Amino acid sequence: MAHVLLLGATGTLGQATASALRRQGHTVVALVRPQAGVGGRLAGTELARTLPGVELRFGDAADAASQQRAGWRGDRFEVLMSCLASRTGLPQDAWAVDHAAHVQAFEQARQAGVRQIVLLSALCLQKPRLAFQQAKLAAEQALMASGIPWTIVRPTAFFKSLCGQVQRVQRGQPFLLFGDGRLTACKPISDDDLADYLVACIDAPSRRNRILPIGGPGPALTLRDQGELLFEALGKPPRFRQVPVRMMDAIVGGLTQLGRVWPAAAAKAELARIGRYYATESMLVMDPVSGRYDATLTPSTGRETLGAFYAALARGDAALPERGDHSVF
Repeated sequence: MAHVLLLGATGTLGQATASALRRQGHTVVALVRPQAGVGGRLAGTELARTLPGVELRFGDAADAASQQRAGWRGDRFEVLMSCLASRTGLPQDAWAVDHAAHVQAFEQARQAGVRQIVLLSALCLQKPRLAFQQAKLAAEQALMASGIPWTIVRPTAFFKSLCGQVQRVQRGQPFLLFGDGRLTACKPISDDDLADYLVACIDAPSRRNRILPIGGPGPALTLRDQGELLFEALGKPPRFRQVPVRMMDAIVGGLTQLGRVWPAAAAKAELARIGRYYATESMLVMDPVSGRYDATLTPSTGRETLGAFYAALARGDAALPERGDHSVF
């Protein structure tokens, strides 16, 4: 059993990962902000209830001194596991969290005697066009150069990121499609299934020093497929409305121009570019020969399907995840 320092423990995936680590008998220390979660609503006793059995240390992973003083404390750890990610994907946030906080963590891990680092990354790094993708790639490169055995996990779309239209469909509104709804596909993965996969990377020789793409069970789903599953779960007849991709291009272009004189518009333009990326790029492994996304090359793990998750939401057996800043996606 390993003594693990966990970063990013208060996100939905971080919470699932903390639970999976504890189930496997690992001891877990989590560096968390004093006011964490969506809108900073989690603090003190709420965090303790959210992360039972986890030693909480309060600090800021994005602040080098705070991370060292509050998180590492000169202790010895066997494993560093990070589910830490920037909240918005905006350049300043991404380079501070996705890159700088991790570079600091890798150096502290070396000093703490860590024998393995497991880093949650993103499958979209196959085709990097955005600031947060460049920041994540730079962090991956720093990890590979750290001299510490590593595992980088690049998952496909989370259930959380595919829940943005649940409430509008519940209200009787149509499900929005980009183009005909078949431009992209993914193999959705649940927090629990991904957490189990991350934890299984500890002391797994076959996963050492590898970049591992991973998706959930079942076939790849287009956006139209996802909408049909949601309507089926809610017992509603399918209703779709198509949004032309060129409309998104116009929004990005307009905000980019406005951003030259208004900084807030520049931030909105970057968020719009992120939205357009996910509307037009599949979250599947890319065939290195053809340059096309290929579901057959995308590994699967776990048991929970998106359809089953939507059905649980409809029955009231599962809660709609709080998406916070990720709602921009």
